[in-house]
Amino acid sequence: MRSSTRVVWDRAFTAYDFGPDHPMNPVRLDLTARLLDALGLLSRPGVEVRGADVADDALLHTVHLPEYVEAVRRVSADPRRVDVERGLGTEDDPAFAGMHEAGARVLRASVDCAEAIWRGDVAHAVNFTGGLHHAMAGRASGFCVYNDVAAAIARLLALGARRVAYVDVDVHHGDGVQAAFYDDPRVLTVSLHQSGRTIFPGTGFPEETGGPAAEGTAANVALPRGTGDAAWLRALHAVAMPLVRDFAPDVLVTQHGCDTHLLDPLADLSVSVDAQRAAADALHELGHEVCDGRWLATGGGGYAVVDVVPRTWSHVVAIAAHAPLRPSTPTPRAWREHVRTSLRREPPLLLGDAGAGDDGRWPRFRPWSSGYDPEDAVDRAVLATRTALFPARGLDPWLD
Repeated sequence: MRSSTRVVWDRAFTAYDFGPDHPMNPVRLDLTARLLDALGLLSRPGVEVRGADVADDALLHTVHLPEYVEAVRRVSADPRRVDVERGLGTEDDPAFAGMHEAGARVLRASVDCAEAIWRGDVAHAVNFTGGLHHAMAGRASGFCVYNDVAAAIARLLALGARRVAYVDVDVHHGDGVQAAFYDDPRVLTVSLHQSGRTIFPGTGFPEETGGPAAEGTAANVALPRGTGDAAWLRALHAVAMPLVRDFAPDVLVTQHGCDTHLLDPLADLSVSVDAQRAAADALHELGHEVCDGRWLATGGGGYAVVDVVPRTWSHVVAIAAHAPLRPSTPTPRAWREHVRTSLRREPPLLLGDAGAGDDGRWPRFRPWSSGYDPEDAVDRAVLATRTALFPARGLDPWLD
């Protein structure tokens, strides 16, 4: 088994900055990198840390229209020249100087990771600066200018991958990635998110199952507000795991937006860091099971920038480095002092929320095989997805 793991980091990534009042503050990236460093993960044997160059137009055009790339470049050079029709200069995606270079660097980093995995240079790669899953071919959306995840998947296909599976656990529907491959039977997209009836982007319903040429390759679990750890993990295991196993991909790509957390200011789920860690661990194991460990993980949303984002993404990196950390692990003193002095905030003291996950099997959840509860709103959401999609893949919606 390949043992090396790539982690993307360079302070240049903090240039992806919509301004001090925007929820997507790049301090979340800096704090994550500092926590990773303080935990010794970036210097661990077998872990390589890489930055990335700015993607050229040829690479950007694999997932974005040339006229859109030109529009981004114009706005980037002069932020007064907003292009609201293309989503540039909106409340969600304010124009800023260097927007093109900042977004194109994130995209290049995820593509570099995909190439390294496909070549066999690394077993796993994590780009926690990426996961910008809302960007469309010709439009910025939801804090996302260029879609690094779609570009990485497109590159894997160009290199010869026959099938790529994508699992998105961000609280918001992974609409940009789904749109990019909705009619491509080589790509399975699975998105587990708060229902579009109650949150941006208003899409991601069970009946969205793939285009005419790719029926059964898009799965969407639209969860009710307030969904907590056990129900969230039950939904993930009831939908993503059987679909990915059936699809048998050559590479697994995952997006680990941590805005499902109960403290996130932009969403309404009630998931803990411990459950987010458990999801990453399960997806890592799935990658080893179905595609020889070829796993690319990205970041994504997450706007509790001190209390949640650095801890969740540190767990993702630790798992990818085959050095998982217990939720009861204290956060390093040096990192806590940095948070206090630089942000004047009290930092979390542990890497988990409950500190109960020492055996790596907490939070516990009921598997789908334990039976369907028609009174449970999450079970109804899961069954809606399984009923809409599973028969197209020859799977039974009711049986595990």
